[in-house]
Amino acid sequence: MRITVIVVCTLAVAAALTLGLRQARDGAGASERALSPLTRAAVSTPIAGAPPRLAALRRQVSVLRGGGRVAFDAQLRALRGHPVVVNLWASWCGPCRTELPLFQREANRLGARVAFLGVNVDDERDAAERLAARYPMPYPSYFDPRSNIAVGRFGSRVLPVTVLFDARGRQAIVRQGEFPTRAKLAAAIERYALR
Repeated sequence: MRITVIVVCTLAVAAALTLGLRQARDGAGASERALSPLTRAAVSTPIAGAPPRLAALRRQVSVLRGGGRVAFDAQLRALRGHPVVVNLWASWCGPCRTELPLFQREANRLGARVAFLGVNVDDERDAAERLAARYPMPYPSYFDPRSNIAVGRFGSRVLPVTVLFDARGRQAIVRQGEFPTRAKLAAAIERYALR
């Protein structure tokens, strides 16, 4: 009996240490995975030193733009000279909702150097607007109800998706799946967009 208790306690301590090391390696624990969304005021504040094109995006908090793929591609061309982070999301996508606070924070942190855009995929406009009000994004999103941007431009049928472009306008990576931590999102932006 005493040996069993010692073994169980040893295994519990080892499991706790492993979990702690994994959370430290990933850059965050459960508290980051459950980040609450920033307020509209927090994502609307102008960023000092932001170039005019990036400042203009920042003034379009949670705007759902029309125009489809043509308008989206024109916006990407207009942003050449700046790295671009594109987040594909939908109101019905649980992982999208979980990672939106990460994108809010990174857009606030990098908004003077990096352009952020959203693409609302395969969604109802009312539902998308409700989610955008609940999770205000410090950038506009393109309304893509038939997935013309998601599938036609990026070949993606799964959400969430993050697409990173370098400052020359070259697509560096299409990443499918949720970013589990802000540190991982920041590292991907640094590696692929700010290189």
